[in-house]
Amino acid sequence: MSAPADDLDLIGRRTAQRASVVRALIDHGGFVGARALHDVLRTQGARVGLNTVYRTLAALVEAGRADVVRDRGGERLFRHRAFPEHQHYLLCRACGLSTPVDSEAVETWAARVADISGFAEVEHTVELTGLCPQCRAIS
Repeated sequence: MSAPADDLDLIGRRTAQRASVVRALIDHGGFVGARALHDVLRTQGARVGLNTVYRTLAALVEAGRADVVRDRGGERLFRHRAFPEHQHYLLCRACGLSTPVDSEAVETWAARVADISGFAEVEHTVELTGLCPQCRAIS
């Protein structure tokens, strides 16, 4: 099970365990918690510790190769980012469906606030949650 080499180059030491975590995150396709991803890896027979999963996901976020949101319970959920561009999502609170959204206005606002305040290396988190059309229809 191999992972894209550029992801592994960005997050430090290349190990089979890290490659397994990256590949599992890519294959998942949507947002997933570290424990759930660890369970997937164990089901597949991968010998990867939960701490390795957490460290690899944190390294991917730091390298700009994963997005992170929080669910209603506060758990951090991760999604692989194929390209280095920052992305925002609308996340269904019921089923977990995630949909990328146009966030140009947010990015422009954040840049303007940073410029006006004189701050550098400004980061931001915007979490949009709701019920997707399917979940809204059954609620």
